[in-house]
Amino acid sequence: MATPVAGAEVRATAARVLDAVIRGRSLRTELATALPTLRDPRDRALLEAICFAALRQRTRADVALAAWTTRPLGARDSLLRALLHAGFAQLDPLGLPPHAAVAATVEAARTLGRTHQAGMVNALLRRAIRDGLPTGDPADAWPAWLRERVHGDWPDEAEHIFVASATAAPAWLRVNTRQGDREAYRACLAAHDVEAGLPAWPADALLLRTPVPVAQLPGFDDGAVSIQDLSAQAVADALAPPAGARVLDACAAPGGKAAHLLERDPALRLTALDVDPRRLQRVADTLKRLRLPAVALRAADARLPADWWDGTPFDAVLLDAPCSATGVVRRQPDILLHRRPQDLEALLALQAELLDACWQLLAPGGVLLYATCSILAAENAQQVDAFLARTPDARAEPLDERFGWVAGAGRQRLPGDADADGFFYARLRRMVA
Repeated sequence: MATPVAGAEVRATAARVLDAVIRGRSLRTELATALPTLRDPRDRALLEAICFAALRQRTRADVALAAWTTRPLGARDSLLRALLHAGFAQLDPLGLPPHAAVAATVEAARTLGRTHQAGMVNALLRRAIRDGLPTGDPADAWPAWLRERVHGDWPDEAEHIFVASATAAPAWLRVNTRQGDREAYRACLAAHDVEAGLPAWPADALLLRTPVPVAQLPGFDDGAVSIQDLSAQAVADALAPPAGARVLDACAAPGGKAAHLLERDPALRLTALDVDPRRLQRVADTLKRLRLPAVALRAADARLPADWWDGTPFDAVLLDAPCSATGVVRRQPDILLHRRPQDLEALLALQAELLDACWQLLAPGGVLLYATCSILAAENAQQVDAFLARTPDARAEPLDERFGWVAGAGRQRLPGDADADGFFYARLRRMVA
């Protein structure tokens, strides 16, 4: 009886996940199903690494396959193609030991019922070792219509955006200052052989150049720290609600930004709203882990205040609006596979409706922060300009250069700026009559 090849099941699982994602499924959803099937945490980490790397460089892999195969792989070979993508990703950029990567991936072909193609997998992976994958252009991963929008909105920065979006993101931590300061937590990480950078801003942030599993973060289960990108952490500074203010987080799930506001000021009277009850439960779970005060949780549509609002105005509103997520492609590479032009049109309409509805919930003199993780002007600067034009009592307030490039009435951070995600912020004040 043949001895099982170590790691074959991880590679086979990666191929199944990648095949499903390429055919339209969500990477996050597929990983949520696949990861629990692997008992060893090292295997789970490897599965995630392979899937993310393969999706970030899928156009390079397809160019290689087109050049190295005598005939194109057909629709029936989608699982084989996905396995080859997983194999190439192990060699470049992950840099796993070639012999082990090839052996496990060839065995995975047999695990997937592709024994007759195991020799082909072996030959193509060895070709990749010998010749290297084609360099490729990161812009090729973007659908043409979306690539054109990026060039139109950011002609001088488009190449930077494409390159940064194809690069693995570092891990940003947010220290829960209700439990301790970030210098002390940084020292705690060092005691566990984890090196963290200390940026000048935001005040609660630490940077891990090499991400580590959540289980290796000391005190995570007890609420000492959260994983949250610098750009998302900056929301708390951009909104800056008054002490003890009545605050609405209009699209709150999964709860990181609401939690950050409460870490800064547990006296806030915060309402966390989300249209999806299941996602709203994640907000509750987040606040519980961080040992933060209970808040009002409402499963409702922010566009329909008659269904949930008690009529008392809010002093501050955070509208982290649904968007194209083009600023976080490096963290969600399947975005480039799934986004369609009609999706953007629907999002633009939804954002405008949310802005108009949330504005009516804001007290005179109050502040609304409109934020997205998009880099598209239509969702950001142009959306806010249109809102200001139709809303006589709205005034934009300036944000400083820490929040990124000037973009209409707001500020735009691009992917990779300060090692952070792409993000837009616009701070809007409701004028007193």
